[in-house]
Amino acid sequence: MIPPWLTDTIEIFIAILLVLLNGFFVAAEFALVKVRLSQIEQMVAERRLFAKTAQWLAMRLDASLSACQLGITMASLGLGWVGEPAFAHLITPLLTGIGVTSEAMVHGIAFVIAFSAITALHLVIGEQAPKIFAIRRPETMILWCAAPLRFFYVMLYPFLAVLNVTTAFLLRLVGLTGATGHETPHTEDEIRALLAYAHTHGHLSRSEHRLLNAVFEFDDMICRRVMVPRGEVDFFDVSDSFAECLKLAKQTKHTRYPLCDGSLDKVLGVIHLKDLLGLADDEDVALRKFLRPARKVPESMPISKVLRHFQATHQLLAFVVDEYGTTIGIVTLENVLEKIVGPVEDEFDAEEPNISEQEPGRFIVAGSTLIEEAEKAMNLELGDEDMDTVAGILMARAQRMPVVGDKIRLNGAMAEILEVQDDRATRIQFTLTATGDAATPAEQQFADRFGSSESSQ
Repeated sequence: MIPPWLTDTIEIFIAILLVLLNGFFVAAEFALVKVRLSQIEQMVAERRLFAKTAQWLAMRLDASLSACQLGITMASLGLGWVGEPAFAHLITPLLTGIGVTSEAMVHGIAFVIAFSAITALHLVIGEQAPKIFAIRRPETMILWCAAPLRFFYVMLYPFLAVLNVTTAFLLRLVGLTGATGHETPHTEDEIRALLAYAHTHGHLSRSEHRLLNAVFEFDDMICRRVMVPRGEVDFFDVSDSFAECLKLAKQTKHTRYPLCDGSLDKVLGVIHLKDLLGLADDEDVALRKFLRPARKVPESMPISKVLRHFQATHQLLAFVVDEYGTTIGIVTLENVLEKIVGPVEDEFDAEEPNISEQEPGRFIVAGSTLIEEAEKAMNLELGDEDMDTVAGILMARAQRMPVVGDKIRLNGAMAEILEVQDDRATRIQFTLTATGDAATPAEQQFADRFGSSESSQ
């Protein structure tokens, strides 16, 4: 006959083993859910031990999770069946030794203490600790658990198959069909949030974070918003002499020039300055013989397609055409790439920044600045008019042609036009104000005199 103390010892050992088994299945379950399939594939490529077994389990995620749940359930039921009586038998002699003689009281106190001890062990060692470890180190944990879990999976496969069929039937009743993928593809917003999180915690530098965000915006940007507008395009006129064209090239220092017959409405082609090297200023040169074809793109074309257009045609300048067939500007490779890598200026560029802060709360802004860029730099909401630039939004608010000295009240700022060229505001001063400030008497008098050039949003 086995002594009672040996029986209790064996039962306690079994209880501890069941707690550890419960912890193993919990860790395996959370590691399977947490680890990404791309991480497992990387471990397979690195020939990590048990990586292929982990991949085998991940490719059968539904069944693998069922195996984990079955193991957790079996371990928990076994622990409740074996653990509580074993601990109660150990505690009973201690209670009798301190003078507790009532059998009902001894049994009640022993049950409470044993139940509390088993619950604490089950929660800490069988649940919380392995769960947190698996969440923080899913790659390590999946490799540790892969081989034993696959063995358990294969041994109980018939039972698991029945469970999976039953589960699938119940899910179909509520409208869920198909197998569970290992991971749902992230949306663009989720990827941006992940990038921001990685940057905050030091895994991405500021420049890397900005560059990756710019790539997401790249395909959403259309040609019209990056082009050089028609009024700023320097071109050679076919009626001008060769010397006059070279003089213009020396002043403006561009690499390529449109060759036009009077204006951009009659584009003949593109002249590349490399073709003119070695020619004397006083030679009578016909520019037409150096013409390269004029490539045209619609204003609504995404700049990702413009980039592919440049790659296919080997022409790095294209004319932007609106819906009426009118040339409204040009776009170059530099314009496109700057939307990813930021401003790229060569030794001949002498451009002022689009936005410069003169003092706290006061900015000088170029009229051609994109609305999103200005809103981000000044922390403003300029409005939702169908305009691309700051100059456009001010013209829409004023509802007339801009004049130097015009002041337009916006939500949170006062915009004053400092410079106008060709009926377009080119330099604007923004003074930040409290949102919803009322117009001053002088501003109201200006508005009454000139119409709606000043308005509150």
